Amino acid sequence: MPRGSAPAGSEAAAARARRRQGMLLASPAAIYLLIFFVVPLGLITVYSFATRTFTGRTSLSDWNLNAYRDVGDEIVLGIVGRSAWLATLTTVICLAVGYPFAYYIATRPKSLRAILLVLVMIPFWTNGLVRVFAIRFLLGSNGPASTLSEALGFGTFRILFTPTAVTIGMVYTFLTFMVLPLYVALERMDWSLTEAARDLYASGAEAFWKVTLPLTKSGIVAGCVLVFVPSFGSYVVPDILGGAKTLLVGSYIAQQFTDARNRPLGAALSVMLIVAMLIAVALNQRSGSGAENTEKSTP
Repeated sequence: MPRGSAPAGSEAAAARARRRQGMLLASPAAIYLLIFFVVPLGLITVYSFATRTFTGRTSLSDWNLNAYRDVGDEIVLGIVGRSAWLATLTTVICLAVGYPFAYYIATRPKSLRAILLVLVMIPFWTNGLVRVFAIRFLLGSNGPASTLSEALGFGTFRILFTPTAVTIGMVYTFLTFMVLPLYVALERMDWSLTEAARDLYASGAEAFWKVTLPLTKSGIVAGCVLVFVPSFGSYVVPDILGGAKTLLVGSYIAQQFTDARNRPLGAALSVMLIVAMLIAVALNQRSGSGAENTEKSTP
């Protein structure tokens, strides 16, 4: 045996020791996820196949697909469609506002970048419910927006409890989720490629559309997923800013579990949202892997 080489048995024992150590370190997080994620998800899945009796109770003895059939009801589809539309609008607005801001941050000196990133993160230092109520006060009939509108002669500012108010609240709530992935993609980008495009007589717009935008595709996809998924199932923002006039799928699911006492339908909608979220995450990972392979193959 050559000098300095370890026996195969000792290497295998060391590998097993490392695996045991890794499992030991990961066990608290694994137990937490098992109790508070896997078990509730399993219960929700079971309830989605249950039966709602005439008295409003949930029977687990007769499993069926009635709840999933009820998802195809015209009212439910209308609520899902409205939620998808507002989530799409929120995502588009966040992308339109967040990309220029992320581009500005990524092109500043490092000392200024740190300050701007802190400003982006400041909203997370305050409870989300408090921030939503602050938006409600701002858009209320007695709030600053209405006072300014009356002072300018436009009358009372009536926007609260409308889809517009919900969109404003969701953009404010989820804008940070768009800015951060875009900043990471822009910060990692090889800016010499943009300079090379300009040297080849490409205009600023051409260099952006043909070089910068494709290279930041992974950040765009990640930001869109991080904004669309939570805004589609948002409950707090539509409930506080939209009221009964803007019923979205998150509020509808909560009503099925409380007021309507139709747990199977609420569970079926929840399962469908979770499946949609997993598909979106899978697409995001696939896009990120494709972008990394493209970067590695670029000379």
